[in-house]
Amino acid sequence: MKERKKKINSIVYLVLLALGVFSISCDSHSIDDKENSPVDFVNPYMGNISHLLVPTFPTIHLPNSMLRVYPERRDYTGVELNGLPLVVTSHRGSSAFNLSPFQGGEDDLKPVIQYSYDQEKITPYSYSVFLDEQQIQVDYALSHQSAVYELEFEQDKPIHLILNSKKGKVIWDGHAFSGYQLIENNTKVYLYLVPDVLPQQVSTFKDETLITANTAEGRNACLVFEYPPDVKKINLKYGISFIDEIQARDNMEREISGKNLAILQSEGRDIWNKALSKIKIEGGTNDQQTIFYTSMYRCFERPVCISEGGRYYSAFDGAVHDDKGRPFYTDDWIWDSYRAQHPLRILVDPEREEDILHSFLLMAEQMEHFWMPTFPEVTGDSRRMNSNHAVASFIDAHRKGLDNFSLAQAYAAAKGAITEKTLAPWSGLPAGELDRFYEENGYIPALRQNEKETIPEVHPFESRQPVAVTLGTSYDHWCLAQLAQELGMRDEADSFHVTSLNYRHLFNEKTHFFHPKDSKGEFIEPFDYRWSGGMGARKYYGENNGWIYRWDVPHNIPDLISLMGGNERFVENLDATFTEPLGRSKYAFYAQLPDHTGNVGQFSMANEPSLHVPYLYNYAGQPWKTQKRIRKLMEEWFRNDLMGVPGDEDGGGMSSFVVFSAMGFYPVTPGQPVYTIGSPIFEHVSLALGNGKTFEIKAIDVSDDNKYIQSATLNGEKLEQPWFTHETIMNGGELVLEMGAKANKAWGIK
Repeated sequence: MKERKKKINSIVYLVLLALGVFSISCDSHSIDDKENSPVDFVNPYMGNISHLLVPTFPTIHLPNSMLRVYPERRDYTGVELNGLPLVVTSHRGSSAFNLSPFQGGEDDLKPVIQYSYDQEKITPYSYSVFLDEQQIQVDYALSHQSAVYELEFEQDKPIHLILNSKKGKVIWDGHAFSGYQLIENNTKVYLYLVPDVLPQQVSTFKDETLITANTAEGRNACLVFEYPPDVKKINLKYGISFIDEIQARDNMEREISGKNLAILQSEGRDIWNKALSKIKIEGGTNDQQTIFYTSMYRCFERPVCISEGGRYYSAFDGAVHDDKGRPFYTDDWIWDSYRAQHPLRILVDPEREEDILHSFLLMAEQMEHFWMPTFPEVTGDSRRMNSNHAVASFIDAHRKGLDNFSLAQAYAAAKGAITEKTLAPWSGLPAGELDRFYEENGYIPALRQNEKETIPEVHPFESRQPVAVTLGTSYDHWCLAQLAQELGMRDEADSFHVTSLNYRHLFNEKTHFFHPKDSKGEFIEPFDYRWSGGMGARKYYGENNGWIYRWDVPHNIPDLISLMGGNERFVENLDATFTEPLGRSKYAFYAQLPDHTGNVGQFSMANEPSLHVPYLYNYAGQPWKTQKRIRKLMEEWFRNDLMGVPGDEDGGGMSSFVVFSAMGFYPVTPGQPVYTIGSPIFEHVSLALGNGKTFEIKAIDVSDDNKYIQSATLNGEKLEQPWFTHETIMNGGELVLEMGAKANKAWGIK
């Protein structure tokens, strides 16, 4: 224990040294009253209209739970619903199984009915909509793996319920509907559904004609339940499973037996309030509180627990496993979530975070190679994006005191994924020619314009992303070095420390950008850091351009400052990021860089590699500019409206930035147990730490105008630097910030 504390103190000292040497309107109210519980502030529609690419979805689910649904329509502005969802297997995918209630003649029936609708109301735990032309009232509530639909029919016409599997098999046994849908990678989602009113006849479609049948199989396999017009209300209870229909039935009976819609909605509300109340806020406007709790709600969209009655189906090896009393989680897009979502969970839900990290190790064991996953989904690891940043979450959790997982296994799996698997993006192939070049030369070589790709491990529709991969791998090697150091593997730690500096090979001393080099070591010229690199700048970077990847050295910011010539030049370059024009019309810019939205100059608020950038002023002696930038970005790009999220929100990765920034601090470098300070929005934040202690942030006189820190204390001691350690808050404590309308440029530069 003393040795561990000594190590932590050493790390803190190094961070202190690194940061220190580069110093040369509306009424506010509390949310404690019942009418203003945290869940009541959640607006699931926030961001449902995208600025360009994928919007947010108004998802109904319980925190980190397997069953998720949202209305199926073309987008938020769509005037028709495509049936009613029964289960969504990914928050960005369509539903598996579909329910279509219908009143009218058989000639108008089809596998999925399109509805005109009105009066839609969504909360995190409930759904209500009126199908106005059909005159059917729909109400919905759910648990973790089961749910209830309540349907009320107003017309005096025959009733039909169409239950559709888009690709699978369905059966009616006289009491219950059951079946499966094949989604991807041989993964099936199973359904078991019981209506409280038995149908008088069951049919299926054959050549667009209804025939009597109790089973259907194939594309749009569906059964049609028929009821007489005098039936006015039908309740449907169902369970889902990734194991089989029997488990789906057991999940339903375990969770909702004897419960009606009202009880489930009440339980769901309580569950959400408990989860969201881990962070309590006072002050700010109604909109600011809504943005905060909506963002926090999105942080619970993924990953999801898929343990069912002590078992789980793993798409990583296609087998059912005993979970041994410990829940198994998947559907975690680590390229996004390692930056702030995992660190947020370390603070408010450390036990769940340990289970999630343990699940990563189980995935590695179950796959062909013992390699850490990069993009684990319900259907397995899709190996999307670049780099292998799960390693960052392990060292971050360990350095912050979490230990209910094997650190040695984490190191072995991460090392395998980074050194044995190819570094080529979107690829799960073993290391090849590209990786040998990286090992020998310390960077990924770029292709010149019109030079064709010949290396097989590069994905057919992708590119090498040479700068993005070199920078990301440098950070991954730093994380490996930290893990090796913790495990006492000195030689390996030293080796990875050296290669964690590989980003230097691509630094262009003349331009102060990371610049792609060819295999001969020559910079690619001519070059424009705004749009060179083709679609998504992927031939050199990845989704974002060179202006964003200029700052992608989170593990060694002092060295980046040094490379740029010191604090003053570093800040000048940061300022230029926010002022440099697009250089083209918006139409032309976004046609090439559709992920690079939410622009302030060349800065992109809409993509995860940018999230830490406004905090970098803290490292170069000008924290007042961090305070200014953060407040402006939060006010402009995250709003309580339909376009209130600037880019792709991949299930919490971006929203966790909002949660941290609104509280007033942010984890710039996962793996270092340090938080850097921004500008809090609320007068008082009470953060319930997972160890039973509470950390509070008080911002005296804070307002929209008073965004600048004048002075600070931490646990009663004067705080002169714009950061604090994880260790200093874990026993509980209080950060007090005196706020003012004009910058105190002397605070935080020590």
